[in-house]
Amino acid sequence: MQTHHAKRVEIIIEAPMETRLTAALEKAGVTGFTVLPVLGGSGRSGRWTREGQVGRAGMVAVVCLIRPERLDALLDAAFAVVERHIGVVSVADVEVMRAERF
Repeated sequence: MQTHHAKRVEIIIEAPMETRLTAALEKAGVTGFTVLPVLGGSGRSGRWTREGQVGRAGMVAVVCLIRPERLDALLDAAFAVVERHIGVVSVADVEVMRAERF
């Protein structure tokens, strides 16, 4: 089966910023993404968990699979939101089937 090169971008950001981030991604031409809850973790400030938090507090992970030539536009849009908030952006090389979906 044939696979195609793509980029997997994962953006972990404060949950209240999800709408602003996904709107910025859509404006930059990103046609698909998945939003996942982040239940806890550990970082520069130590361990944390969503336990006991109310409402949309906490973090979410926004995952995008895109063609390599679209990466810069996505990163520019994401950074414009993430730079002023808690967040992490990672990029990985991946192989996908059905490249026409990306």
